[in-house]
Amino acid sequence: MNIADHASAAPQSPALIIDDDAVSYGDLYARSRRVAALLHGAGLARGDGVALVLPNRPEFFEITWGCQLSGLYYTTINTHFTADEVAYVIDDSDAKAVFVDAAMAGLAGHVRDVNRGVKVHIVVGGELPGWQSYEDTLAAAAEPPPVSDGSEMLYSSGTTGRPKAVRRPLPADGNGSWAQSVLEMALKHHYGMNPSDVYLSPAPMYHAAGVNYTMAVHRVGAAAIIMRKFDAEEVLRLIETHRVTHAQFVPTMFVRMLRLPEQVRREASLGTLKVAITGAARCSAELKQQVMDWWGPVVYELYGASESYGNCAIGPADALTHPGSVGQALVGTIHITGEDGHELPAGQQGQVWFEGTSSFSYTGQAGLTSQVRNAAGWLTVGDLGWVDEDGYLYLAGRKSDVIVSGGVNIHPQRAEEVLSLHPAVADVGVIGVPDEEFGESMKAFVLLSPGHDAGQATADELLEYCRARLPHFQCPKTVGFVGSLPRGENGKLYKRVLLESYLMR
Repeated sequence: MNIADHASAAPQSPALIIDDDAVSYGDLYARSRRVAALLHGAGLARGDGVALVLPNRPEFFEITWGCQLSGLYYTTINTHFTADEVAYVIDDSDAKAVFVDAAMAGLAGHVRDVNRGVKVHIVVGGELPGWQSYEDTLAAAAEPPPVSDGSEMLYSSGTTGRPKAVRRPLPADGNGSWAQSVLEMALKHHYGMNPSDVYLSPAPMYHAAGVNYTMAVHRVGAAAIIMRKFDAEEVLRLIETHRVTHAQFVPTMFVRMLRLPEQVRREASLGTLKVAITGAARCSAELKQQVMDWWGPVVYELYGASESYGNCAIGPADALTHPGSVGQALVGTIHITGEDGHELPAGQQGQVWFEGTSSFSYTGQAGLTSQVRNAAGWLTVGDLGWVDEDGYLYLAGRKSDVIVSGGVNIHPQRAEEVLSLHPAVADVGVIGVPDEEFGESMKAFVLLSPGHDAGQATADELLEYCRARLPHFQCPKTVGFVGSLPRGENGKLYKRVLLESYLMR
């Protein structure tokens, strides 16, 4: 289903809530069709690209739905990218139209100067020289084109280099975006969502989980609350005020809410919450348990990637019987292969592949596309893990994150999970740094919680905390304290940036 169905059946039902103000399905659909009209009136045709450089604001989904319902690709760009990175994505996606926020004057000027292939420049929320006003163009738009399925064309977060475009053929079956249809199925059948429910998203909408999950909620017909920016205490207020039933968080958000003052947590009324989905980064069994000790058995984990090459899900009951797992495949079949490419039996660790999911390619990068698909047609993004006899997947980390110290392969994920639970740690990232004796050694970069001293005594305490819970070889050799970590709003840690910063000291 899409918003047209809900606009017809329940036009006054809330589709979006932002700053406690609601936008109905009727209004969202009407304005999205005006967006389609202005884009096609400007000469864009089925298969053309549109780029959005926008923070979380209600117009965001008028534009994405306008593209989705009129046969256009839409690319949501990280608002924290540099001007050069934004220009690269606009060119790489072959966007013919760009929407920017009025607060991004410098970026907008750069796009006008650099991106010569853009035909339509529209500013949202104000005015900028050389850009058309969003509201004026909507008002002047003619008739919208016939409904025709478009699709997201999203970029990976760039944690290992230049952002990569994930492109699928435009839908031809009338079901719309493949990724959103899979998430709609999960929301309905795995998480029990129906049109009377309320979903809360503190994620940036430019991220795959933000835009795809919210549009999947719209396919269900429920209300979606969009936060302009995550705030731990504000989350609790929104859940209580709007009687939220479903919400989605990354693990670092769980940690920040758990660190709220005890009285704030105790007074929060969260009884309406039935499902708290976590994803984008691994959520340790220990962290899940701490959240469920507070919220009850409501934590569900979803595993996937921007590529939507495969998805797994696990609920609170299965998390007790399969601790540490990210669940079973929602679509397709999981395979684990060794370094020789041959499939491994249950319990043995190797590279994670999915069979029977939707195909994709990295635009303009045929060599890279060939690396994520094997001769059997299975797909991978380079994650490592294993499956048990019941088909539950367990992740060891990303192949590119493996630290080779003294000839031993070490996955930093478990050390990060353990250290993140120490009360002195607000955030942590573990990477391999050059070591004359061992080639690489594990180093933990720690952002301390307020009131803790960045001295050797704290470093020693953190190392002992880790060694008491993990084999010593899986623990960092040293600890460094930092004022911030290069982590995106989607929860992903940019380890390449962290290493580059360390090497430049």
